[in-house]
Amino acid sequence: MAKPFQRVAVVGTGTLGAQIALLAANAGYSVNVFDQQPKAFDQMIQKLQSDLKAKQVAPFIAFDQWDACKRQIQQFEKIDAAVKGVDLVIEAVPENLELKQEVFRQLGEIAPPEAVLATNSSSIPVSRLEKSSGRPERCLNLHFYMALQGMNIADVMGGTRTLPEVMEKGINWVRSLGCIPLTVKKELLGFCFNRVWRAVKREVLYMWANDFVDFRDVDRAWMKFTGREDRPGPFGLMDNVGLDVIYDIEMVYYRNSKDPKDHPPEALKQKIESGELGVKTGRGFYSYPDPEYLQDDFLKAGN
Repeated sequence: MAKPFQRVAVVGTGTLGAQIALLAANAGYSVNVFDQQPKAFDQMIQKLQSDLKAKQVAPFIAFDQWDACKRQIQQFEKIDAAVKGVDLVIEAVPENLELKQEVFRQLGEIAPPEAVLATNSSSIPVSRLEKSSGRPERCLNLHFYMALQGMNIADVMGGTRTLPEVMEKGINWVRSLGCIPLTVKKELLGFCFNRVWRAVKREVLYMWANDFVDFRDVDRAWMKFTGREDRPGPFGLMDNVGLDVIYDIEMVYYRNSKDPKDHPPEALKQKIESGELGVKTGRGFYSYPDPEYLQDDFLKAGN
């Protein structure tokens, strides 16, 4: 399959941004990355590798290929240098509407005129960012999941004026990375699978925060139900994403609906304020790098 793009830039190298860059490099693309924190990319790659090894997960990209992929990725200290000459820019900055609008405004000014601008937002439709870019016809949602853990899927959704050929390029690019495109035919807050995942998050957070159940039992049930006893349940997954990111995503839904039921629980906010953000801080619902759900007796009857 012919490559829909040649040069790709990723702006923001947190949990997902770093994975997107690695996926693109693995697929043979020339990749540039920029983060306001100069060492963010290297630090995140190291964290991802340590976490996957601790979980004994065989990653989507074999560990012995990571160094070769990293050598194909150029890190830049200035955003304008990172996007110079690229065909596709993906922003993966924190889930904050105003921040993303500002990034899209900046990218619209400095990226090549024909470059496609995509957001990896977990919930925000690109229609809320496209005007800032000055090129709404070339804007997309490309939302990736935890691809290195085997969740090699990505939501693809256009905005109000996205050209059909831009949408097609986005779909083909996702396929070229070895990922499955989940095409959203018309705008929907939360896209495809992330909307399903969000319904699960809302329910289990409500059950935990109101002390109906122990979060561990929810994860035990999930692991048994899915038949994936080597993978975390909803609370372990939220730890992997980052509880601060989870909170921000839930707030997007709340601001959209104004329904009190959509507001994330205060107990989650308290964990965040205590610095318990999940894998990246060593503690969330579980403690890392050896979370309880990986221990031999976690799924044994009678515990």
